[in-house]
Amino acid sequence: MAHALAESAKARTLATEAAETAEAERRKVLRGIGWMVVTTLLFVCVTGIVRHVGPAAPAVEVAFIRYGVGIVLIVPILGQMMRNPPSRRAWGFFAGRGMLHACGVMLWFYAMAHIPMAEVTALSYVAPIFVAVGAAIFLGERLQLHRMLAIGAGIVGAMVIIRPGFEEIKLGQLAQLGAAPCFAASFLIAKGLTKNENPTVIVAMLSIFTTIALAPAALAVWVPPSWEMIGWLSLCAVFATAGHWTMTKAFQCAPITVTQPVQFLQLVWATLLGIVAFGEPIDPFVILGGGIVVASATYIAHRERLNAKRATTPPAVATKT
Repeated sequence: MAHALAESAKARTLATEAAETAEAERRKVLRGIGWMVVTTLLFVCVTGIVRHVGPAAPAVEVAFIRYGVGIVLIVPILGQMMRNPPSRRAWGFFAGRGMLHACGVMLWFYAMAHIPMAEVTALSYVAPIFVAVGAAIFLGERLQLHRMLAIGAGIVGAMVIIRPGFEEIKLGQLAQLGAAPCFAASFLIAKGLTKNENPTVIVAMLSIFTTIALAPAALAVWVPPSWEMIGWLSLCAVFATAGHWTMTKAFQCAPITVTQPVQFLQLVWATLLGIVAFGEPIDPFVILGGGIVVASATYIAHRERLNAKRATTPPAVATKT
């Protein structure tokens, strides 16, 4: 009798612990969703500021000032970074990534100045599709049927937004589509660097080398900026830095398959801000196409997570030893 009571008490304890663990995990996921909601608001503030400042100066100059201010924000960590400097091999990747990212930034800033915010935001969601293709080409990952179908769906979503043959394709749209593979390549290089380099160093080096890469083109078309413009772009750098931090917090708390769909809120905020601040009309095709692209990117992220779990989980026999 005593043994049965002890076993029953042990079972209740285990059940309570399991329930508490599940509740803690649920709260952690909710925190992750909350961090991602904050991230979407911060990033839409970035797009709003760039949209506001855009016509005042060439896109490359605006991008250069924004990233130049970003370097100021990372000064506190430079001393720590120099005490444990990156490997010699990594410097070439940092420089190459800076060049690619600079090209993407110039195209993105140009798009922000010439097409509605919601359209830029919706087209930005195609970047994970290029990441999936790039991973198959450069990292040797298998491009299986389900991933190919998701990529196809993403391309369909982009075509819904652009509507070639029904509307004239704008240079801003082409610029944003051109920015996507640049940002995807930047992401893939960063993914490779994380194996041996500190993530904080990777972010810092991106700011430094992107600024260096933007400098020649910015100086070639330089227009003396107003203090108001510098102030806005400084605020933009603060919002962008904060957004990357909150996004990292979101990824720490919740799986990317949970946080990825929340990013669709950025399209909602961009649409509302475009209406209120810039008088931009609602385009239902942009919303529809953006939804298709986000669904595609979410599915790709889900498959990536499953593949990562398979790669890190030992076989059943090994777990028994």
